[in-house]
Amino acid sequence: MSESTKQIIRHLHGVMTMQEIAQKGDLLSTIRSVQAWQCKRLLASHQKMYEQDKFKPAVEFFVKELYGPKDFSQRDKDIARVAPKMAKLLPETALQSLVSALHLNELSFELDFDLAKKIQGKEINRDTYLEAYRACDNRNARQQQIYFIEVLGKDLAEVVKMRGISALLMLSRKPAKLAGVQALHEFIEMGFKAFKNLGNVDEFILPIVHHEQGLMNQMFDLNQPNPLPDV
Repeated sequence: MSESTKQIIRHLHGVMTMQEIAQKGDLLSTIRSVQAWQCKRLLASHQKMYEQDKFKPAVEFFVKELYGPKDFSQRDKDIARVAPKMAKLLPETALQSLVSALHLNELSFELDFDLAKKIQGKEINRDTYLEAYRACDNRNARQQQIYFIEVLGKDLAEVVKMRGISALLMLSRKPAKLAGVQALHEFIEMGFKAFKNLGNVDEFILPIVHHEQGLMNQMFDLNQPNPLPDV
């Protein structure tokens, strides 16, 4: 088994384990509420970029497919089931982008899990969110999350440059459905479509990283007023 495959499976199992713990602890609905609020916050924070046709699909992909409250269990089961075969069929560049996406997804779920424990039973708004965010005291993990946003953006930009990737995705749509991995195929295809017309990916990813870095610094600074938008 390749190193990329091992990483893919490890990240998937990490999320699945946390989901089971959250379900048993009656925390999963709070996690979904946290994720839904964060989606609104992200769209509010990056509204100008979201309103631009060139950037809108990429913003939606990050917000809905990586951060949102959507149930990704079927997609994750698809990936776990076919991961060894994917390593034989896909180039390392494509595999690495999937590793980055799943690493970011696992880390984000862990952070959401911690937030949910602090905010459970309260209405989620900018004030209760900031209070819970600071109480988690996990600046290093938050910094890593921002780092992986940049890594994933650049990895996806490399994948869309690959010769023949568009035709490969189109031709594999029906076989993926027949093989029972349609959810996985749709995820990969959405990522491709989101990034194929971006041009210079830095024009998209760097403003997001810069904004999120500044926001994180303000949120951890107890002398700063609440920087979160009212959503």
